[in-house]
Amino acid sequence: MKQSVLSRYRVMAYVTAVWLLVFTAAIILKYAFKVGDTMLISQVHGVLFIIYVIFAFDLGSKAKWPFGKLLWVLAAGCIPVASFFVEPKITREVRPLVTDGDAATAEA
Repeated sequence: MKQSVLSRYRVMAYVTAVWLLVFTAAIILKYAFKVGDTMLISQVHGVLFIIYVIFAFDLGSKAKWPFGKLLWVLAAGCIPVASFFVEPKITREVRPLVTDGDAATAEA
């Protein structure tokens, strides 16, 4: 598996987590304090989450995860702050599977 697969997942895990926190704060402001609107924030988060799901599926298929683990990783993208704890664990597990593409071509 290439390093880029893991890097894309890691970036989107953090970006999606931050936008989920922003979205959560906007919802609290909207319904608890009657301030602001959540339409734009929810749409941005929705698009980012779709990209996160695609990259998580890509990583999971290349790492040959069982379906339950993939669902666990996807659920982490739906729970505020969960991605901040799940992403480092997934990175530690997947990093040994990463091959350096330059080293493979240099040896051939």
